[in-house]
Amino acid sequence: MDAYIFPGQGSQKVGMGRELAEASRHARDVFDEIDDALNQKLSQLMWEGPESELTLTSNAQPAIMANSVATLRVLEKDFGMALADSAGCVAGHSLGEYSALCGAGMFDLTQTAKLLRLRGIAMQDAVPIGVGAMAALLGADLEKASALAEAAAEGQVCEVANDNDPTQVVISGHMEAIDRAVGMAKDHGIKRGIKLPVSAPFHCSLMQPAALRMKRALDDARTSAPAVPLFANVTAAKVTDAAEELDLLVDQITGRVRWRESVMAMREDGAERFVEIGGKVLAPMVGRIDGEAQTASLVTMEDLETFAKENA
Repeated sequence: MDAYIFPGQGSQKVGMGRELAEASRHARDVFDEIDDALNQKLSQLMWEGPESELTLTSNAQPAIMANSVATLRVLEKDFGMALADSAGCVAGHSLGEYSALCGAGMFDLTQTAKLLRLRGIAMQDAVPIGVGAMAALLGADLEKASALAEAAAEGQVCEVANDNDPTQVVISGHMEAIDRAVGMAKDHGIKRGIKLPVSAPFHCSLMQPAALRMKRALDDARTSAPAVPLFANVTAAKVTDAAEELDLLVDQITGRVRWRESVMAMREDGAERFVEIGGKVLAPMVGRIDGEAQTASLVTMEDLETFAKENA
């Protein structure tokens, strides 16, 4: 069984999706629809930059989704590999969960773009710039990261935000607490802590105002039952019910991205190969979580062509 997985923030780069749009009308249609939905030339920003503007959370989130969904659309329409027939399940890392849900048909494309634009703005607005921070802990497992976060908090917020793989955990919270954690990393048996170039402390309790805004938006969302099950970030468990998933998307704003556990759960459910749609970030993580899992990363037309040929 194949699991289709969709990357999250940090995977954006200037030029993303351009080759697909030049080669495929179906990819162009995706970018055009998202430009119309957001009343913005997001595709132009994706292809030409400036990078500083593309990296803004409110742009990066819909842009990464646009690239993933365009990649999937090319696979489906140009190469005849429909997700519903090819994938046994889907999952996405943070905002990638929305890309996965769009791909599986729970949200339509216009609605997904608008939800992610709002999510980006809400997360940016939740905490003033300079108040929060995030850091990647390299050579840390969940246990070590949790102990460090607790020790560094000192009455402030310092929480595990992403459990990515056995060698990388990300923490999030107040700037001072994150700085303390980075300074204390070696004492906790962690190779090193690196502050991340992010504009807000995602996936921690400081994001509560954003969760409330997303709840209001998701309460009004139009949904269909997803074509295949999704493994949700906050539970690392299979979801098939749209109403349940809407609640989990609200929890996801403040909750931990349990990526390592999600991959293990998909493996236990029968996933043998993990196909990353529109990025090369998650496939290496999967390899570190389970060395026996097969992976593929689909980014270019050549990647898609090769993949389709091999699976004809």
